[in-house]
This record gives sequence, C-alpha cells and structure tokens, in this order.
Amino acid sequence: MTATADPPLPSASAPSEGLDPVPVVRGVGPGADAPAGDGVAGADALREAVDSSSPGIAELTDWLDGIGFTIADHRFSLWTLLVVVMVIVGVYLFARITTSLVKTGVRRATKLDVSQRLLVEKLLTVGIWALALMIGIDLLGIDLTALAVFSGAFGLAIGFGLQKTFGNLIAGIILLMDKSIKPGDVIAIADQAGNETFGQIRRIGIRAVSITTRDEREYLIPNENLMINQVENWSYSSKNVRIQVPVGIGYACDQKLAQKLMLEAAISCPRTLENPAPSVWLTEYGESSVNYTIHCWISDPEMGVGNVRSDVLMRLWDLLAENGIEIPYPQRDINLRDNAQFQQLVAAIAQRVESGR
Repeated sequence: MTATADPPLPSASAPSEGLDPVPVVRGVGPGADAPAGDGVAGADALREAVDSSSPGIAELTDWLDGIGFTIADHRFSLWTLLVVVMVIVGVYLFARITTSLVKTGVRRATKLDVSQRLLVEKLLTVGIWALALMIGIDLLGIDLTALAVFSGAFGLAIGFGLQKTFGNLIAGIILLMDKSIKPGDVIAIADQAGNETFGQIRRIGIRAVSITTRDEREYLIPNENLMINQVENWSYSSKNVRIQVPVGIGYACDQKLAQKLMLEAAISCPRTLENPAPSVWLTEYGESSVNYTIHCWISDPEMGVGNVRSDVLMRLWDLLAENGIEIPYPQRDINLRDNAQFQQLVAAIAQRVESGR
C-alpha cells in the first residue's frame, strides 16, 4: 500500500484558493459587538442605495450605522432611527395631503348632500390612513410575524383602551348613513345644570358632535351618546317649530277683542309663518286672569326661539294698551273670621291710632 499524505490545512492568514474573502464590518460605539442583522430591513436597502451614490455619503452612513443598540436579535442604529423618522414623516404628510385633496374633490360633488359628503369623507379618510400605515410598514421592511408574540396582549390592550374611540367612530358613521342627525339640524340638549336648551349641529367629527347654542356655547357630545339616548330633533322631518306664548287678560275686559289682538300680534311678527297660521287657545280661568296661549310657527329655529316669543309679546303689549285691554296683577281676597280675639285686635289697633293723634 502506498501511503498518501493528508493535504495541508489552509492558513488562517491566507484565503483558500477558489474562495473569496468575506469582509467583516465592525461598527463603532455601543453596537459594535451586536449582531450584523439590522432591526429594520428597509434601512439596509436605503443604505445600499445611498452608499452607491457617493463615497462621502457612504462614510457618513457607516458612522451613523456604527452607533446603535441591540434589542434581542435586532440591532438599531442611528441610521435606522433616522430612516424610521423620515418614513413616518413622509407617510404622515402623504396621508394629510391625500386626505385634503380627497375632501376637496368630494365637496365639489354637487350631487351629494351634506350627510353623504361627510360619510364619504370619513370612509375615505379611514381608508387613506390605513393605506398609509401599510405603506410605512412596507417601506421599513418590518416583518409582521416578528410581532406575533406581542400581538395578543397588545391587541387586547388597544381594544380596551380604544373601545370608546372606535365606538364613537362607528356611531358617527351610522348617524350619517341613516341621516337621523346631520349638520344644520337643531336638537334639544341639557346643559350642566340639567336645564333643557337647544342648539344647532355644526359638525359630526370622528369622536363627537359639535353643537352650538344661541349664546355661542359649544357642546361636544360623543357620537355614541346620540346613538343610545333619546334625542329631540327639531329638524328631522321638518324644520317647522311651534312656539307657545302664554298671556293673561283681565276678567272685565272684552275677551273677543283680546283674542283678535293676540292673533294680530302673532301675524305681524316677521318670522312667524302664515301656514300653519297662528292660533289662540283659552287654557284656563286663573285666579286673577283669563289665561290664553298663542301658538305660532317658525321655520328657522336655529335663529332662536325666545326672540320670537319676545317680539310677539312686545307687539301685543302695544295693541292691548291702545285698546284699553288690561293685563291684571295677581289678586287675593282675604277673609278674617270674626271672634273675640279678632275684636280685641281691632280695639287695640284703634286705641293705638287714637293715641297717636
């Protein structure tokens, strides 16, 4: 047998024949001993594209990439963070500009009413932001499977934290779809003291409905509250609103003439409607007066209700004064029982009066 010698092992200092040397890039700073894999794949791709453009830029990116930190098996450098910030800003600007252009285009669509325009704007806005989020994830090269470990707990936390937000978003979309409440409607609301007032809906936002009262107070009511609570909408099927004006007339006055003057005062008010026509109802025989209620209708409740009532009363005041019709003061008849104590009181009062003369 002929013995053959084993081939010599390649030297550690010299590369083997037929094999290319593998370059080793070592970073500078805290991340020097970190794994070579970057935390964001999109940053690596952008770095390769930038490095090929200029040697000077390549040195800068190498320096930025050399400073970083490691989380688990992923390394994050200053270059990675810079790319993430640029992508977030770019995606945000893309979403804002696209949303603004889409809203402008929708508002120019004359065939859509206010509710339909708002509904389309909301749906497109949600879609654009969802698309922008997916574009950002794709540009950064984030592997969503890496988040699978945290997805359950993270999704549960987000679900509880944003439950009301998503509920109000869905409620706002439903309100716009069924048109039960829309911008421009006048609805009755309760203030902080519990007193009922009314206001006009200015806008339906993602979270709340903006309502402005006649004294320019703005209420922000969550969309969900308007879905689950009873709402008095003065403009749902018709904007006509009936106003009631109570009036008391003296018993000794001409009641027929007083009723005629009440109708004249209501009809002469500029904001009252001719159809339905104003009417006067006798409501009760009060202690001091015959009580009536003037009913008149308006079609613009957003312009105020109390000012119409005041206008009718002022016009009626002048008409009643011109025709000698009395608006009586409260009257009380006091009957005193005649007994011994009452006689003593009368005698004492008379004695005091005599002594004072």
